[in-house]
Amino acid sequence: MSVRRIPGFTRSTSAPRSPLRARDALACALAIGLAGLSGGAWAQSAPGEDAAAKQPDDAHSLERVQVSSNQLGTVTEGSGSYTPGTIATATRMVLTPRQTPQSISVITRQQMDDFGLVGIDDIMRVTPGLSIVTYDSERTEYYARGFPIQNFQYDGVPMQRDSAYSAGNTLSNMAIYDRVEVLKGATGLLTGIGDPGATINLIRKKPSRKGFAGSATLGVGSRDEYRAEVDVGGPLTDSGRVRGRAVAARVDKHGQVDYYQRTTEVLYGILEADVGDNTLLTVGADYLDSDPKGSSWGGIPLLDSNGNFNRMPRSFNNGARWSRWRQYSRTGFGTLEHRFGNDWVAKLQLNHQVNGYDAALGAAASGNPNPLTGTGVGLWAGQYIGRTVSNALDGYVSGRFGWLGREHELVIGGSVSRKRWTNTGYMPQPGYSLDVPDYRTWNGDIPEPNWQRSYANDEVTRENGLYVVGRFDVADALKAIVGTRVSNYKANEIDKSGILAPYAGVVYDLNDNFSAFASYTSIFKPQGYQDERGRTLDPLDGRNYEVGLKGEFFNGRLNASAAVFQLDQDNYAEATGGRTPSGGLAYRALQGVRTKGYELELSGELAPGWQIQGGYSHKVARQTGGKVSTLEPEDQFSVHTSYRLRGGLEDWTVGGGARWQSQTWGPVPNPLGGRVEHRTEPYWLLDLMARYQFNDKLSATLNVDNLLDKRYYTIFSYYSTYTWGEPRSVRVAMTYRF
Repeated sequence: MSVRRIPGFTRSTSAPRSPLRARDALACALAIGLAGLSGGAWAQSAPGEDAAAKQPDDAHSLERVQVSSNQLGTVTEGSGSYTPGTIATATRMVLTPRQTPQSISVITRQQMDDFGLVGIDDIMRVTPGLSIVTYDSERTEYYARGFPIQNFQYDGVPMQRDSAYSAGNTLSNMAIYDRVEVLKGATGLLTGIGDPGATINLIRKKPSRKGFAGSATLGVGSRDEYRAEVDVGGPLTDSGRVRGRAVAARVDKHGQVDYYQRTTEVLYGILEADVGDNTLLTVGADYLDSDPKGSSWGGIPLLDSNGNFNRMPRSFNNGARWSRWRQYSRTGFGTLEHRFGNDWVAKLQLNHQVNGYDAALGAAASGNPNPLTGTGVGLWAGQYIGRTVSNALDGYVSGRFGWLGREHELVIGGSVSRKRWTNTGYMPQPGYSLDVPDYRTWNGDIPEPNWQRSYANDEVTRENGLYVVGRFDVADALKAIVGTRVSNYKANEIDKSGILAPYAGVVYDLNDNFSAFASYTSIFKPQGYQDERGRTLDPLDGRNYEVGLKGEFFNGRLNASAAVFQLDQDNYAEATGGRTPSGGLAYRALQGVRTKGYELELSGELAPGWQIQGGYSHKVARQTGGKVSTLEPEDQFSVHTSYRLRGGLEDWTVGGGARWQSQTWGPVPNPLGGRVEHRTEPYWLLDLMARYQFNDKLSATLNVDNLLDKRYYTIFSYYSTYTWGEPRSVRVAMTYRF
């Protein structure tokens, strides 16, 4: 049965080829030997361990130091690098970026620490090719290649989606993660029901086999922001066969808007145990609570009653003082990994996640204010209590095999997931006024209504599938990756089985530093959008093509990529401006939507002590000559870099960043009649950082975001609203490592 949707909510349902130098071989042999003496091959870097902190001033200092790796790729903590060693997000095979025939961006632990990237929103802001649309104080949505990102993985396990619908994904705190990998383009091979934009894979921190180590951080920032974090871990037995790690963090922040405050608490614990010499058992859990006060809901009305831009102060809060959108996340996970004697690995992974919310919301968000009288604006008011319970199980075997005189790799696996969303909606009891007498004097000081139950939701989504992928050594310089996934999907009235998601990629080594690549995969995604007659749109269907060049320098310490992509889609959902019979936004399905673009990226170490990550992206999405997906900029540039000074200034690390994006636009209702296209202005944002290392244990880091205090905003044209971006902010953090 159709029900009225919540206003403002949107529903959518190997090794490197280069030979090792003598010093690399010696380091590798020592690492293997130490692991063997410890009783297994599961060594991890210690918390805070910096293998690249002291590098000699010669060309050899750019050689990669392999800190540690596992079936998820190379651990970035302690590497001191802005580029990954190996990754496994695309195919489950552990490959270098150069060996992966798709574009991928990785934000490492070092970059997080340098630029104070505390939340996942911070990560997305600096990731090349990604943009953010802000709905209100508690919700953001990420875009890549013109499309919202709804695919999230945790340690490579796909979990529930709907990031803009109180799913909790966009509240993730980076205190518990080693790195964030963003795989661009469709990823149906492992995720099954794939988005065409990108997949975000959050890789958790792991415990160390070495001695007990940890860190404590205290930070303070503009607008009464306070942060505390403790991270400890190490072996729990003398043999080191049982290891643990625990992280606790708390952030208390008053935002840029009046009477708003959010407190976030995070707890994380993980245990690893060597069950025999070849079997690793991992169990863990994490906990997140977000408790805001004075939550906004939706944005500021874009236009006033005269059809002009409704310019309000950046401190303006459309929410009532009692408005709150509490959210929480509880996750339990386990992994069993076994290595066979013939270099094969079997791995079983389980994630259980509960994302819930308790929201009582009121906001002056609807209508178009009269600039002279302040009339014309009404309240959105509602209470929503619900949660999403997700379970995901993934298992696979992988290894090498010989065929036709060459060695190849194979992965065979399957996954099962179930997600249940329950929600109860409440509306104000009759007699509660939804009129805002004078928008010009709004300060949120209104009484909270008495709530009465209005409707309920109970939706279950089931997915399962089998996948197989092989990496074939066709020739010394040519590798081919071929695979497919067969999936089944069931949710409400949608029941699809036998969904095929083929994957094909080739990588050709042009020389010791450069490779050409090409890849293809399909797109299939059921949608929860409805048309004006209340009918659910058919699933999104399409194809994803990508070709390009990748470069690897200094034995992997510097990576570069250039890619051209094309996405062809049918049943692309576009808002009509009308409403469904239940009162929600209505959409229509567009056929033949084609998106073209290109991406450039550079990440890693340019010279001893000089780290950089930067990129430029361009995309255009069209259908029968007209552009679609315009809430994301067509052109974006970002670069962040840091440099550890030399000589007598070696205790200092300095850096900065620059972000630019072109205009965005969307059609909105004109209060004078018809519709008008509203466009934002292009803008630059500049960031600065500096760190002083007092001694081996104590350091202080200064971060300044939006240095020039640029005024900018994002629009959400579907609801004719906008939200101001963050003004200049200054933060200082002290970190003690032990």
